[in-house]
Amino acid sequence: MTRLQIAQDPHADEVLSTDPFGLLVGMLLDQQFPMERAFAGPAKILARFGTLDPAAIAHADPEAFADLCATPPAIHRYGRSMAGRVQALARVVVDDYDGDAARIWRDAGSADELLARLKALPGFGEQKARIFAALLGKQLGVRPDKWREVIGPYAEEGSFRSVADVVDEESLQKVRDFKKAAKAAAKG
Repeated sequence: MTRLQIAQDPHADEVLSTDPFGLLVGMLLDQQFPMERAFAGPAKILARFGTLDPAAIAHADPEAFADLCATPPAIHRYGRSMAGRVQALARVVVDDYDGDAARIWRDAGSADELLARLKALPGFGEQKARIFAALLGKQLGVRPDKWREVIGPYAEEGSFRSVADVVDEESLQKVRDFKKAAKAAAKG
C-alpha cells in the first residue's frame, strides 16, 4: 500500500492512504486553504461523523453535517459551504459509482475518460481534475495509456507544481515555493 504524506499528519495521511473517498474529499477541499490542512479535512470528518461512507454522508442532515464541518477546527475556511460540496460529491459517488470512489479511476478505460470523470465531479474543474489525475498517477500508479500527455504539466516527472508532488515536508515546501513564484509572475 502506498503511504501518502500530504497532510503531514500521520492519522490524516493514513485516512488519505486507505480511503479513496477521503482522498477525493481532500482534493475537493484543496482551494483557498493551506494544502495540508485541506487534506486533513477527511480525518476530521471521520472523527466527528464516525465514517467516510459516501452513502452516509450523502444522506446526512445538511444542517447537522454543515455544523460538524464548521466546528473549530473547521475542515476548511468555508466549512459550511464545503460541507455542502462534500455531500454533493458523496451523492455522485453513490449514484454513479455505487458508493465506491476508487471506481472513478479504477474503471476508467483511458486517460481521457479518467480526466472526463474527474471534471464531472462537483467542485472539480479542469485544473483540479488534472492535479488529482497527476496525484493518482504519480503516487498511486494509476497511469492509463498516455496519461502524462493527457494530464499535461502536472504529470511531468520531477516537477513540484501541486499536491501530486508532495511526498514529504521538503517536497511540500518546494510546491509552496513554486506556487509563490507562479503567483508573483502572474502579478508582475
